Amino acid sequence: MPNSMTGFARQEQQADWGSLSCEVRSVNQRYLEPFIRLPESLRLLEPVIREKCRGALQRGKVEITLQLTLSVVQTNGLTVNKTLVAQLATAAADVVDGMGDVHPVAALSPLDVLQWPGVLEQAHVDTDEIITAAKALFSRTLDLLLEHRQREGVELQGQIEQRLIAIDEYVEAVRQHMPEIIQTQKAKLQQRLLNLETTIDADRLAQEIAILANKSDVDEELDRLSIHLVEVKHILTQQGAIGRRLDFMMQELNREANTLSSKAIHTDTTQAAVSLKVLIEQMREQIQNIE
Repeated sequence: MPNSMTGFARQEQQADWGSLSCEVRSVNQRYLEPFIRLPESLRLLEPVIREKCRGALQRGKVEITLQLTLSVVQTNGLTVNKTLVAQLATAAADVVDGMGDVHPVAALSPLDVLQWPGVLEQAHVDTDEIITAAKALFSRTLDLLLEHRQREGVELQGQIEQRLIAIDEYVEAVRQHMPEIIQTQKAKLQQRLLNLETTIDADRLAQEIAILANKSDVDEELDRLSIHLVEVKHILTQQGAIGRRLDFMMQELNREANTLSSKAIHTDTTQAAVSLKVLIEQMREQIQNIE
């Protein structure tokens, strides 16, 4: 089953510390070429991401972008200990109630509360938690990319198989008409000789007809075309990277189509050869996107 080298996937995740987004896109390339963009705080993930790519993908130019946005509290670097603030407010209210109207006191100032030890705390970013989340997010995004490439691979396989059927029909049509075409050419040759109004040795005539038949014999090319079609169909059922093997088969199919064209002695055969080359080129273009 072929996989396309073209795909796109994006995933996001929200958490108390902020948000993560991961985007992976791939296009066709002869080899696997991952390009990874990470924030500095997650730079240590690059070897892990690269290894995951090698394990899941075999060909394609793959662009991976991971973005981290910390929450406002994390960005400012300070957080308020609300539990301690509530305790201070309760304690201050108890003091005011205990003193009554004898010694009135001013209301508790927020600035005074902020100066109390422990009210302002340095925000702590749990790097390990973010790294773990980033790994999981990338894995999910990569899985979605693989699904996309598989769906496109199915579409490509369908288009290739349609053209294989068309090629097979052309091959069979040429095969069926070749005896009639050769017979017609023999008759034309004999008629030309008769028009010359000269005596031709029977053996020489037989020899010329044999040469003509040999030059126009395309059974071998038709057989090889049929064999190559079977092989292409077989490759399409295989797992893993099959694009290069398919590309090689397109070269072989094109070679046989060119030979068929060079041996053509009738317009129908010439037109069939041209149609074959068009279909083969269409398949080759599709195969350029197969992993």
